[in-house]
Amino acid sequence: MIKDIRELAHDKAAYARELERRWSGLLSYRYIGRNHGSLNAGPVDNTVTLRRDMRNAAGGLLVSPLSISAPECGGQTDLESVPNPVIHSCQILDPGIGVKRIEVVASHCLKQGTRLGFSRSRIVDADNPARVLALMEGQGAIIGRPPEGLGKMPENRLEVLDSPDLPPLWQVFGAQRESAGVWTLPELSPDMASPDAALHMGPQHIALEAAAIDLAARLAGTDRLQMESWHVMFLARGKRGPFRLTGEAWPGSEGKLGVRVDLVDAGDGGRAVTTASAVMRRAD
Repeated sequence: MIKDIRELAHDKAAYARELERRWSGLLSYRYIGRNHGSLNAGPVDNTVTLRRDMRNAAGGLLVSPLSISAPECGGQTDLESVPNPVIHSCQILDPGIGVKRIEVVASHCLKQGTRLGFSRSRIVDADNPARVLALMEGQGAIIGRPPEGLGKMPENRLEVLDSPDLPPLWQVFGAQRESAGVWTLPELSPDMASPDAALHMGPQHIALEAAAIDLAARLAGTDRLQMESWHVMFLARGKRGPFRLTGEAWPGSEGKLGVRVDLVDAGDGGRAVTTASAVMRRAD
């Protein structure tokens, strides 16, 4: 079983060691290439270099790398709390054709309560900040408190070079397509788990988007689709796995398609973990 870091809250040194081990081993930010100045020591860098695997079949931006780059779950960091996402929203204004790097800007907490926080940010073209690509909003819960005085951690950077041979993100994160519109994520592993021993939001965004595109493409007869609206509600912590994703798609007007995808913990009695809704548009 993966240890829940909250069990170490009484021991500052042990907590710090475990947090660094878990944070530096978490695949979500390392594979996307997102550095967090609030947690990582060294220069602040809120940019992410885009690769082919971060784009859809039409050449526009996938939503999951944006959502991982700007999780917006209340403004709390792992040095201040044990955060847990509740709601995440991303509205894509520009598919980012020709953009080489994105930057997360204006990230700030809107309100911080005793248990809940609300935050938002913008994603822009890092080389042309006036070009706004997406608006991000989120709500998060505080499910624990770390010992006071924890320091920032060294970045464990993972260099992923852009290449036509890069596998899709869903494959890297262990997702599999079982049948039309039915996807799975494997049992929980340390590189996919948040410090509180639950399925991290990164693999969830990636698998949910893959399933949503699959469902929409079957309905539209093409995978040349661009995400415009992405709304995710995290219902419960995914603690075991494997995780199963199913959903449904509907046609809309003016080339739009709507999709809902549910993620359940098949290893925990089919417990509902996350639900996502998406609005896409035909890109051709």
